[in-house]
Amino acid sequence: MLSRTADCLYWMARYTERAENTARMLDVNHQTSLLPQPEEFLEQSWKKLLTISKLEDAFLKQYKAINRENVLDFMIYETSNPSSIVSCLFAARENARVIRGRITSEAWETQNTTWLELQHILEARTQADPSRLLEWVKHRCHLFRGVMHGTMLKNEAFYFMNVGTLLERADNTARILETKYEDPAALKVLRSEAQSEADGADGDFFDFYHWAALLRSVSAFEIYRQIYSDQVTPKQVAQLLIFNKQMPRSLVCCVNELIPLISEVKNQQSKEIERLLGKLKASLDYSDIDEVFSQGLEEFIEEFLERINHVADEFSNAYLIPLAVA
Repeated sequence: MLSRTADCLYWMARYTERAENTARMLDVNHQTSLLPQPEEFLEQSWKKLLTISKLEDAFLKQYKAINRENVLDFMIYETSNPSSIVSCLFAARENARVIRGRITSEAWETQNTTWLELQHILEARTQADPSRLLEWVKHRCHLFRGVMHGTMLKNEAFYFMNVGTLLERADNTARILETKYEDPAALKVLRSEAQSEADGADGDFFDFYHWAALLRSVSAFEIYRQIYSDQVTPKQVAQLLIFNKQMPRSLVCCVNELIPLISEVKNQQSKEIERLLGKLKASLDYSDIDEVFSQGLEEFIEEFLERINHVADEFSNAYLIPLAVA
């Protein structure tokens, strides 16, 4: 397979996964922002969403205030933002167009129809309901993934698409964990302020919605209830999203699924990728949540992000078009 073909397959899947992840986080933040809460708490939640994608500086160059309307506009419609939903869906469709001969007609038609329908949505963006739009984005991304699994041969093209999906998913889950857990002291202050301003509210209310929002950002709230069936606690949330092998968006699940995919596309340069993934899998298999919290969750996640992004860089060097050439 040509490197350009592999590159398009990989990035088509990765951009589709990114669009879905962005839609899920925006939808959760939008729904949570409708709850009664002080302005400081509200602004902090939208700021954290920008921090997850490392886009705070880019946002502040175009907008004066961090609020719901500006962040939604920037993260959904802004074409200068490479991680906006419009940018991701456009990039996914363009990559699909280039290699439409290597994917099924159903997979191509799904990507193309998504882009064509989005044009009608953009024409009426001033009247668009954010929740309905974000649900539509999630539905279209789910549809593409289902079509991919249901119609494509389990060959190299399929494997490259899955690698892109899993690397993007692992990166996203780790960033959400890192951002939502950072600065607990600030969260406590904001919660205390909210508690004093909300009649009849208590700290448990704000704790619950904070951690429930984190779980919903990775479609894990119902899974959490099935496994733990008690109150939502930070340690159990981290346990689920890092170490649960059955949770499809957990860090360990993404790493475990990546390893056999790399063996399917093995070449002379892939040995280093297998070594890096093997070490990362071992570090997850032989760690537990108590050890993570004693080390510091933020340090653990930062290390994981560094290692998974190193894997992505090595994969790009071994199979894809160098960024300088692309």
